[in-house]
Amino acid sequence: MSIKCIIVDDESVAHDIIRKYCSLHPNLQVMRDCYDAIEAIEYLHGNPVDLIFLDLNMPKLRGFEFLKTLPHPPKVIVTTAYQEYALEGYELNIVDYLLKPFSFERFLKAINKVTLDVPKSAANPPNDTLLRKPGRTFLRANNKDIQVAFEDILFVEASGNYTKIILKEEVITLRGTLSSIMEHIPNEDFIQVHRSFIVAKRHIKSIEGNEVFIGSYSVPIGKSHKSQVNQLLK
Repeated sequence: MSIKCIIVDDESVAHDIIRKYCSLHPNLQVMRDCYDAIEAIEYLHGNPVDLIFLDLNMPKLRGFEFLKTLPHPPKVIVTTAYQEYALEGYELNIVDYLLKPFSFERFLKAINKVTLDVPKSAANPPNDTLLRKPGRTFLRANNKDIQVAFEDILFVEASGNYTKIILKEEVITLRGTLSSIMEHIPNEDFIQVHRSFIVAKRHIKSIEGNEVFIGSYSVPIGKSHKSQVNQLLK
């Protein structure tokens, strides 16, 4: 799933950094570098995009003023050195707010919010999720960013201060909570069956008593999640 984006910023250094980060992501395609809002308006007039990386403090027309001129604005990730504008940004339905200078890891977290919220193509069958092009996300483990396809995840297990991602071919251990992992995976494809377990619906082999069987694994069903699991059987 290619995400077409433009960069709107009056600083060339900011363009260089964002372009570098975008080049490391398989789904991001930078269509244009715009150095002020007027240039962006002219480009968007005939070239729709999915995402704008937007600076706020620019000459001619400030970032939020620019957004208010767009009748149907795309997703927006604000990139700025001024933290005091964050509240106004969220009121304008900004996807995320990156405070300069930001790391690649923080950049990926913002992009994940965009990719999880991109609507399905009308050309895709509405009820055939297995035929959809699989979504992907980057997860941080062992000081590196690992790209993971959602369809390869069998289940996720919380273990103390760490979380295990059980894949078809390997296990990835991350530092963090189960709730933090849930921010990166699509809710419609996964279900929490226990306070310590989230499982992929597509990989459930069977449900017996208080256990979910996935491949050679069995995952317990918590009492507070039993009714939610039963919904799968209806």
